[in-house]
Amino acid sequence: MAEPVKPQPRRLNIEIPADLAATYANFAIITHSPWEVFLDFAQILPNLPKARVRARIVLTPANAKMLLRALQENIARYEAQHGEITIPAQPPSLADQLFNSIRSDGEGPDTPPEGTPGNE
Repeated sequence: MAEPVKPQPRRLNIEIPADLAATYANFAIITHSPWEVFLDFAQILPNLPKARVRARIVLTPANAKMLLRALQENIARYEAQHGEITIPAQPPSLADQLFNSIRSDGEGPDTPPEGTPGNE
């Protein structure tokens, strides 16, 4: 019985046009339908009330998941070489601002934590 033939690794020749413009984005909107995932990349500029979408990429859900894995792998490699990427603290959301007085531990803004004077 003959050994099964191993598939050869597929080599892909990628061409990047010399005149391809790079697009900077500091904001992304991700939406989806049952059949596609849409990635809209935008720029938000200081003191301007709206963001302008500069590029839209449409992927199948499977390709979007493969992109997610590729990004995770590349970020892990980047951090191994350059150190952890830190993300600035986010300001509290509107929900946090409105409902910060409601806590699951029973404490509110006017209730001192257990063990503090006034809450024996």
